[in-house]
Amino acid sequence: MKNATGKPHGFRIPVLQGLLPVKGSEIPGEIIAGITLAALAVPEVMGYTKISGTPVVTGLYTILIPMALFAIFGSSRHLVVGADSATAAILAAGLVGLASVGSDEYVALAAVLAIMVTGFLILARFIGLGFLADFLSRTVLIGFLTGVGIQVALGEVSGMLGLKGGGHGTLGKIWTDIQQIEQVNFYALALAVGVIVVIAGSKKISNKIPGALIAVIGAIVLSWALDLKQYMHVLETVPGGLPHLGLPEVKWSWELMGKLVPTAFAMFVVILAQSAATSRAFAARYNEDFSENTDLIGLGMANIGAGLSGTFVVSGSPTKTQMVDSAGGHTQLSQVVTVVVVLLVLLFLTGVLAFMPDAVLSAVVFLIGVGLIDLKGMRKIFVEARSEFWVALITAAVVVVVGVEQGIIVAMVLSIIDHTRHGYRPKNAVVAPAASGFFQATPVASMTQAEPGLLIYRFTHAMYYANAQKLSEEVTGLANQADPPLRWLCVDASAVDDVDYSAAETIRSLHGILKEKDIRLVFAKVDDDVKAELDRYGLSDLVGADAFHETLHEVLTAYRQKADANP
Repeated sequence: MKNATGKPHGFRIPVLQGLLPVKGSEIPGEIIAGITLAALAVPEVMGYTKISGTPVVTGLYTILIPMALFAIFGSSRHLVVGADSATAAILAAGLVGLASVGSDEYVALAAVLAIMVTGFLILARFIGLGFLADFLSRTVLIGFLTGVGIQVALGEVSGMLGLKGGGHGTLGKIWTDIQQIEQVNFYALALAVGVIVVIAGSKKISNKIPGALIAVIGAIVLSWALDLKQYMHVLETVPGGLPHLGLPEVKWSWELMGKLVPTAFAMFVVILAQSAATSRAFAARYNEDFSENTDLIGLGMANIGAGLSGTFVVSGSPTKTQMVDSAGGHTQLSQVVTVVVVLLVLLFLTGVLAFMPDAVLSAVVFLIGVGLIDLKGMRKIFVEARSEFWVALITAAVVVVVGVEQGIIVAMVLSIIDHTRHGYRPKNAVVAPAASGFFQATPVASMTQAEPGLLIYRFTHAMYYANAQKLSEEVTGLANQADPPLRWLCVDASAVDDVDYSAAETIRSLHGILKEKDIRLVFAKVDDDVKAELDRYGLSDLVGADAFHETLHEVLTAYRQKADANP
């Protein structure tokens, strides 16, 4: 994986790359940013536990040891690592039927998944699996996260209404809610609406206002003062103190690993895509150097920390990273401050969380889900790339109707299909000199010759099995229909960066067809790597060393000399 360019301060050691150096003048800003992140993230991560199906305290654990480990081992000075709604949703979908939601076994399996994700991340670092991040295009990522947002938001309707809920899948849950609608708890509904108004209203004023924290504290105080547990369900006891460190207590077996691998891989791909994109964006914004390979190790260490501390998978978070940046944090010191604040909460403040009504967390999670629904992005795709919009829409629909785990698989497959579609039908051209002296490309159908008897055919994509037939059809058509008849056909390979075996065999076949018609096949602007491939396939020997030209002008000159010598 490539490094970003630029160097922040010239500091480079194997650890603490995202933390050091820190100027003394920057420390107050980093502390303020860390406290701000804690204020915004604490209620958010507790909400993520409702998505993941784990106890509330595990949300706090995600921004304790995992965040500290990434600050030590990661490279990005900006990336914030913690719980994430998409991976939490994949986790919940993957553990359905394996253990009771929220049970000790369920939490242990969640920790196992974090350890398995670590394995994928370390593997990605050492054998180059990082390219998998590129198989989630921006289009399908928008569709995937929109689908997750819809699923998450609709899944919290029962909690905000104070209903028992139930049902399997998003549609099943909504149907169950409709059947239970007469049992609405208006105390829970009023409190949920109040929380939504406070959070949404604070964001309208300023993103720096910790609206979720204000709403949660207000709801806890109200619940304590009015003894709301008489009217609605509350969290009750939330264990305090530090997490227990150790391997998850499960019956380790290959059968169990086999059941969990698809879920772990799906989370790994999302982590890879989100984290890499966020690190790249912020490194570019500040012209800083960072190593994606080092970040993979940092993310791996963060997830091994999650697995050994009894919590669930963590990922690079675009929203939390933006929170810290907006608050003035520009190094991992901000995240270290957040870790200290969360540590104090775990040691001294978990008791007050017992008074928090479930409806409050449901409202917080509902807004998290709504925040993931990117209607603006979907509309932009619809206007600018209609075919890609349908890809995004299908991805979102699969997530909502079928499931998150299946959605990530569909997202990857559709990304690959979309890429293949572009390469399968490349917009090739024929090239000829214009009056200005420069070469001008026109559609293949124009059959414009660069010189009488010389046609330059530009192929605009890597040559591989999917587009080899198009290459054959177009070259054969040009050779058969050219007027005047061709003597040379030149392939402009300036856009070709790879030739696979199928394409090489197609070129071999075309050489034979052209030779029968007394047409010479030559090449121009062939990249050194592509030339090496042609050598390996034996094509260089087939067409001759003098068939390769550096420029199109060189092709014209060689053709004219040949034509003059053999009129």
